[in-house]
Amino acid sequence: MLGIIKKLFGVGNNVDYKALLSQGAMIVDVRTPGEFRSGHIKGAINIPLDEVKSRAVELKKKNKPVITCCRSGNRSGMAKSMLTSAGVECYNGGAWNVLNHKIV
Repeated sequence: MLGIIKKLFGVGNNVDYKALLSQGAMIVDVRTPGEFRSGHIKGAINIPLDEVKSRAVELKKKNKPVITCCRSGNRSGMAKSMLTSAGVECYNGGAWNVLNHKIV
């Protein structure tokens, strides 16, 4: 069970987010527009969680890996599951501020 939780929320993963970004990955922040306006990773795009499923085809067409982030890692984990199910290469970056420290 703990392994499932870790996988879902991106805890303990050994993903090299800097390398993914250097290879063209895009960061999708799944918080609300208001949360996004209050602070976000430079270059991230805002697609609120409730729009992720309907925009999965749009993201898949870009043919780039996607790193999701949010406030705590919960919504980004759900978004990762949705996008992976739609055939998008996706990684849960967790909390946006923690991810930001990993990539700068």
